[in-house]
Amino acid sequence: MPTVNREDVEDLLKRLAGRNPLRSEATIQADVRQILLTGGLNLAENDLDVHLEAQVGNRRRIDVEVGYTVIEVKKSLSETIVQAAEAQLGDYVAMRSHETGQRYVGILTDGAEWRAYQLRNDVLAEVTRYTLKAGRPDLQGLLGWLEGVLATRRNVPPTPGEIRDRLGAESASYSLDRANLAALYEAHGQLPTVQLKRQLWSQLLRSALGTQFSDDDELFLEHTLLVNSAEIIAHLVLGLDVTDMRPATLLAGQRFALAQIYGVVEEDFFDWVLEVPGGESFIRTLARRLARFDWANVEHDVLKVLYESIIGTETRKRLGEYYTPDWLANQVVAEVVTDPLNQRVLDPACGSGTFLFHAVRRHLATAEEAGIPLATALSELTGHVLGIDLHPVAVALARVTYLLAIGRHRLIDQHRGPITVPIYLGDSVQWTQRVDLFSQGNLLISTGTGSQIFEDELRFPDHLLADAGRFDRLVSEMASLAAKNRAKGAIPSLTALFKRLAIAEVDQPAIRDSFEVLCRLQDEDRDHIWSYYIRNLVRPVWLSRPENRVDILVGNPPWLSYRHMSKDMQGVFREMSEARGLWHGNTVATQQDLSGLFVARAIQQYLKVDGSFSFVLPNAVLDRGYFAGFRSGKYSDPSEPITVGFTGSWDLRRLRPHFFPRGGAVVFGNRTNDSAQALPIETVRWTGRLPRGTHSWEAAEPHLTRHPSTLIIGAQGTDGPSPYGARFANGATIFPKVLFFVRPQPASPLGFGAGRRAVQSQRSSTEKIPWKNLPDTSGVIESEFVRPVLLGESIVPYRVLPAREAVLPIEGDRLIGSDDSRLDLYPGLAEWWRFVESQWVKYRSSDRLTLMEQLDFRRKLSHQLPPSPLRVVYGASGMHVVAALVDDQVAVCEHKLYWGAVTSYEEGFYLSAILNCPALTQLVRPLMSYGKDERDIDKSIWKLPIPFYNPSNEVHTRLATLGRMEASLVADLDLSENKSFIQLRQMVRKALAEGPYSEEVDELVVGLLDQ
Repeated sequence: MPTVNREDVEDLLKRLAGRNPLRSEATIQADVRQILLTGGLNLAENDLDVHLEAQVGNRRRIDVEVGYTVIEVKKSLSETIVQAAEAQLGDYVAMRSHETGQRYVGILTDGAEWRAYQLRNDVLAEVTRYTLKAGRPDLQGLLGWLEGVLATRRNVPPTPGEIRDRLGAESASYSLDRANLAALYEAHGQLPTVQLKRQLWSQLLRSALGTQFSDDDELFLEHTLLVNSAEIIAHLVLGLDVTDMRPATLLAGQRFALAQIYGVVEEDFFDWVLEVPGGESFIRTLARRLARFDWANVEHDVLKVLYESIIGTETRKRLGEYYTPDWLANQVVAEVVTDPLNQRVLDPACGSGTFLFHAVRRHLATAEEAGIPLATALSELTGHVLGIDLHPVAVALARVTYLLAIGRHRLIDQHRGPITVPIYLGDSVQWTQRVDLFSQGNLLISTGTGSQIFEDELRFPDHLLADAGRFDRLVSEMASLAAKNRAKGAIPSLTALFKRLAIAEVDQPAIRDSFEVLCRLQDEDRDHIWSYYIRNLVRPVWLSRPENRVDILVGNPPWLSYRHMSKDMQGVFREMSEARGLWHGNTVATQQDLSGLFVARAIQQYLKVDGSFSFVLPNAVLDRGYFAGFRSGKYSDPSEPITVGFTGSWDLRRLRPHFFPRGGAVVFGNRTNDSAQALPIETVRWTGRLPRGTHSWEAAEPHLTRHPSTLIIGAQGTDGPSPYGARFANGATIFPKVLFFVRPQPASPLGFGAGRRAVQSQRSSTEKIPWKNLPDTSGVIESEFVRPVLLGESIVPYRVLPAREAVLPIEGDRLIGSDDSRLDLYPGLAEWWRFVESQWVKYRSSDRLTLMEQLDFRRKLSHQLPPSPLRVVYGASGMHVVAALVDDQVAVCEHKLYWGAVTSYEEGFYLSAILNCPALTQLVRPLMSYGKDERDIDKSIWKLPIPFYNPSNEVHTRLATLGRMEASLVADLDLSENKSFIQLRQMVRKALAEGPYSEEVDELVVGLLDQ
């Protein structure tokens, strides 16, 4: 990369960003050329790379041409000028694309604003733009955008940051490639072959992800882009020139077969792009962008970064797709893989291959230290480190990650032998618990091709699966022979294939029969990528045989919640969980997730007796009641009872920032034939704050502290030993807020009559689609139905902030809705309610609940009616427990609050003193259910032994007195309405900590709970 004279380039940018109307197009054009040449874009200082006034048909000239990009420069980009310029630019792009067969990009610029275009169905369409800010133009921002469009840099180091910046969803490269792919699918997506592959993709992901999977074209296109990228990167790892390779060769992996590297790139769901016009051009362009990077030198699972950079955060959250940080995977592998050369390691949910990456590196490093020849080390490696995943995109990425872990210098070594990357697309849980694939010494695959005997089956002697590489090559080459040009009905000879793979004569008749079936499938245009299907379908079942089980299981299984599973999956999940003593149901049914069952099932199927395992799991597995069956280590499946001896755990809850949507943990153990050993309550707690972008263990270790700790095991239910647990209830779910919450409107000069108020929707920045797109609702409502509502943010310690207002159909102690004749006694309310009810029916995501059922879900509103004269309320979530005494008999509580009636002010101040005590928060934190932080307070506080208030108990009365004094202190504070409730809480906590009562309150609360 040439040296950039930053000052000179910044001067150029300031001139361009200033949009000086006196500057000519020629001057701007010269400055644009200078930016291209001196901006560090890897363009030469001669006219070979950057062409000015390049001639194109009809004596017209392109202002600037760079590689596969044409740039049109204008003095300004007014609407009239843009229309004419886009038409001109469209002609240039179309002509160049037609002449070269390459996909061209057009840029229109006045020096300050840069717009990039592509042809979409022969019409020029804008894809991405960048605008320089006058006065403070961002040099790196523009150069990064330009480089993404031009793809001119070379030998870019494939660090996580560079991958994210140059290929991620925010990059110009991604915008162009994604738009190109979308145009291809829009024009040709209905072709039968494309729809078949999309359908197979959809079926597989629905099995893998349950109801979290959204079957939409957007995700299919993003997965296509990811897999195509991974397959091109696989070639670049070997140092192959992908810019000079036929696209069909790239996506079929033909060069890998020539190099005797199998199981990396093959025909799959995502090569549909080659079946549509324009697809080859798309692959060429994508290859050119990816060739910018130096893929020979990789130290992390960078494809995980690529995946997370392209698939949006919300989509990954919905799918439960969060990959393990490299530094953690490194340490887990180091902890459990103690004898790499002699232990067979399997990751049954391998994702993008993070654990495999470190297991491969560990195996090869140990082999090198032992002086084992490379050919032997690689041959043994692929039988010692294996992966399975049900997600086709994950499998494609993991296979390339496996190559990256081996490294180019080993792959191109002339002494290495054939390599088969042992990562398979398969169902590790085996939901259907299939045993029917194997019968009488044969592997059977049904194809449904006809009625003659054996015509509908592919049949292979099952002992051939013992050599995974040979079996995969056998099936792959059979499929290739069946697909080659031949007269319909003719069956090619397999003699050479049998000799090359040393297939025993006794096995050849069954293989010939299967080959005839493959040929018929090909003749009927129903090949259905059988090679891909067979090799991946059988491997999990074959590995589950006792003689094939592994020594080590490692990985991060899916954290798929029960509530997000499909109904069919829920049924099987419950049945399999009950059989193994893992099901708890009742109020915690929806909190259970697949991870515990997955680990139990993986141990049952794949781990030999005395083998070890280590899995990254939700932190709830360490101490939540609904994981009690898992922690027992005894999984009483009637077909094969399993016992586990847990040896320890790592508690990762205290690490910041969080790398999973919920707190994480790691558990360790062994499969045993002896009695089960429950998970010890002793753990190793990790604490620390990692700098942003930390990937390697070397970078993470200085920021981490590990120390022994003891777990506090939570009960299965939510109530604990405190009798107050039964008294407190969650507030009402007043959602969607835009239909209920209001702000006052000024009265008209004529007024509205006594007892009526004008109101309008109160909007919030947190509204989600579709509710955020609704217009405001206005009305004149009877005053009694405009109720104060206390939210979580309404409470600071000992004090209630001004309530919000909402239109609620509450008459006395009852709710009145559309089916209640009394509603029409209140015309203002009736009009409002019927309108918002119509909005609910139109935009709700489910037709199961009426608006009244939604408002009074689980009777959380009607249980509050009429409100108690005196209540203690506390926040349902937060980093600190926050409570206050409420003596408002009209206000209702929303679901971010818990409320409980008290009989006197003394009891209220007693409870407030306990709940607002900082020591209480520290004591309850280990008992909370948790997501990213221990914020879900809910009813966890009642798991502490907080006794009923007793006026005869001196400690109780003293706490009541101190609570009243602290409440008075807070009441005197000047709390500005301009500050957020978070800031106000901080101010109050600080005032209480510096006040005269906090030390005594702490001492009394700790002493009370110790009893």
